[in-house]
Amino acid sequence: MDKFDFAEQGKKIAVILFGAFLNAIAMNWFLKPANIYASGFTGLAQLVSKILAQYTPLPVSTGFLLLLFNIPVAILGWRKIGKSFTLYSFLSVLLMSLFLDFIPIRKSTQDIFLYAVFGGVITATGIGMTLKYGASTGGLDIIAMILSRMKDKPIGNYFLLFNGLIIASAGAIYGWDKALYTLVSLYTSTRVIDMIHTRYQKLTAMIITKQAEKMKKAITARLVRGITLIPVKGAFSNESREMLMTVITRYELYDLEKIIKETDPQAFTNIVQTNAVIGFFRKE
Repeated sequence: MDKFDFAEQGKKIAVILFGAFLNAIAMNWFLKPANIYASGFTGLAQLVSKILAQYTPLPVSTGFLLLLFNIPVAILGWRKIGKSFTLYSFLSVLLMSLFLDFIPIRKSTQDIFLYAVFGGVITATGIGMTLKYGASTGGLDIIAMILSRMKDKPIGNYFLLFNGLIIASAGAIYGWDKALYTLVSLYTSTRVIDMIHTRYQKLTAMIITKQAEKMKKAITARLVRGITLIPVKGAFSNESREMLMTVITRYELYDLEKIIKETDPQAFTNIVQTNAVIGFFRKE
């Protein structure tokens, strides 16, 4: 059984906390003041909160709605995706919900375009950091992962559909100019997330190591992925080694990097994009 690494877990929690703080700053200092909507469940909570405040006598904060919407998603993710990933993702949601209610909302500037761009950049920085450390910001990430595993279709399709509904609803109720600025913010955040983490849903890892058997056992124990062993030889050293080739999802990249570092820090690893997989790819 692996020893619990307090330092590593503490670092992970600190990154998740900082990422949640950045997301709340982007929302309360940039997106909300300019009436620009975030993506995913955050945007949904933002839209519902505004509708309730404007049309009913029962105003509910965006932070509370975000937490409320994520509770059933967390239960589903716990059962379908994995306990560790879901736990850290829900922690991210909980922290962001608290920050949203405690960080004051700043007044808007006249330049809404700047608010859209910088709000998107800050949001993406928080999301990208969280993804890089093996968690997510909850909500749509978890739902899209489950749907993608059921249908084996790109996760991006579900993001596009869900965010499209939010933008269309906001545009129909509050004006299409705000919907267009929301598109600018979403595009900016998508590009920055691609730079910080990775845009590809599946990745192929090619690991050249002297500890092939030990590496194989560690990967299959924690990721439950198929592995192909290929004999290789160094061109200059003339040493014989083995290469392990495996296909993972982007959400497993953090765990794979950790396994490689723990098992064989001297291993040479090449991570490349995978556009499609033909044949069996474990979805559970």
